[in-house]
Amino acid sequence: MKMKKVLVLSAVLTSALFAADTDEALLQAAKDVGLRALPATQAEVDALLKEIGVTPNKFTEQKAELGKKLYLEPRLSKSGIISCNTCHNLGLGGTDGVEAAVGHRWTANPHHLNSPTTLNSVLNTTQFWDGRAATLIEQAKGPIQAEAEMATPAELAVARISSLDAYVEEFKKIYKDGVTFDNIADAIASFERTLLTPSKFDEFMGGKLDALSKEEKAGLKTFIDKGCAACHTGVNLGGSMQAFEVAGKYQFANIGDFKGDENGMVKTPTLRNVTKTAPYFHNGAIWTLEEAVKTMGSVQLGIEISDEEAKSIINFLGALDGKIPAITYPELPVSSKKTPKPEL
Repeated sequence: MKMKKVLVLSAVLTSALFAADTDEALLQAAKDVGLRALPATQAEVDALLKEIGVTPNKFTEQKAELGKKLYLEPRLSKSGIISCNTCHNLGLGGTDGVEAAVGHRWTANPHHLNSPTTLNSVLNTTQFWDGRAATLIEQAKGPIQAEAEMATPAELAVARISSLDAYVEEFKKIYKDGVTFDNIADAIASFERTLLTPSKFDEFMGGKLDALSKEEKAGLKTFIDKGCAACHTGVNLGGSMQAFEVAGKYQFANIGDFKGDENGMVKTPTLRNVTKTAPYFHNGAIWTLEEAVKTMGSVQLGIEISDEEAKSIINFLGALDGKIPAITYPELPVSSKKTPKPEL
């Protein structure tokens, strides 16, 4: 009887050790292809940005709090009704849920470009689909001024904010030169730095081997084995410039006129919270993860991904859904007699 118990115990221990070895091997494989956990503090964000070649701005909690108000401030748009949150809605995964962004006077994005998520965007190595901005500060200036988005010249943005005494006082406490367009963008970028969404995948990457389910681990293995991490790598599982249509033609390439940067390179979307950010691709032409995964197989990898393999990968992608920071909606300053009127 004792021998039987010993044999059973030995079998259990052997099984456990084998499972641990397998999980450890998977963790190492994930690290080997460049996957990594989110930083846990703003100091770690600074370190990671420097590591990937992005110059971080100086972060303070006061800047982030001011930036939150400005992110939600519709008076930064010419019409007075569009904010950063309109196209990058924090209740919708940092996106707007439509194929192409809609801006000033209901103008659809002229290139039929989909709004990328702002969640974890600080950790992208580049910003915009064509990578024309290196930092969130540069990025924040673009949509405010773009005629098809918020349509507000820098001078008008400064005039609007400068007309509100509460903002003026807040800027004076934080910035020596007060309200400037650069400082508006810096504050917004500081808030966006806080939009990190740690997930159970990050726990796994930190060494908690039981953080992922059996199905999620199998999906991670499929993700790696199929070559998805060739482009969807790094801390954001994306966010860098990569070639597009490497192995085949994108079936919806004729929707919009976007062809990438001057070299045909496109910013790879982050896969973090990807279950919440449909529709997919630069022109928002694909609405399901199943189709997106299979399309990536044919367009980028030159392979056919089966229904079962796609389901496995999607199981893993679900493990990238993170905890979105709780955002308390602020009370914004009341417009004054000096505030430039909305231009609809």
